[in-house]
Amino acid sequence: MIYAFDTYYYDNFAKTVCISFEDWSSDYEVEIFTEKTPITADYESGAFYKRELPCILSLLEKIQLKSYDIIIIDGYVTLNDDGKFGLGGYLYEALDQKYPIVGIAKNGFSTPDSKRRDVFRGESRTPLYVTAMGTDVDEIRLKVEQMYGSYRIPTLLKKLDQLTREL
Repeated sequence: MIYAFDTYYYDNFAKTVCISFEDWSSDYEVEIFTEKTPITADYESGAFYKRELPCILSLLEKIQLKSYDIIIIDGYVTLNDDGKFGLGGYLYEALDQKYPIVGIAKNGFSTPDSKRRDVFRGESRTPLYVTAMGTDVDEIRLKVEQMYGSYRIPTLLKKLDQLTREL
């Protein structure tokens, strides 16, 4: 199973949503998990994980992961060639490196990262940025290219983003 997570921040709480789907080319979700949590940290430039990681870990407590499952986060797993982690890297460590973590980011990050891959989908000239730990990023790049939907953002990830913004 593939589990994709996203969090949206309101004034005094965060809403985290996870959609699960069976395959990279799936056009529908199997299950939706959602949770509202108090915001435990202010936004800190360069330390986004401090705010979002607790939300993801809390929602993960509702999910029975299996050894072959994959987790997708909205963001980066790695940030540069010096080994700096993004949210996904911290999640990978928090889960004792047991599950592959894939980061799919919509916005570019300026520092060079040899583990980052640009993925162009549909007619878009703007890439998605893919990073990963626990799996081969080049294989994941191909899978993200093949995700269901004709546009830059795969259909299920677009739905995930919309679900986080619904009160």
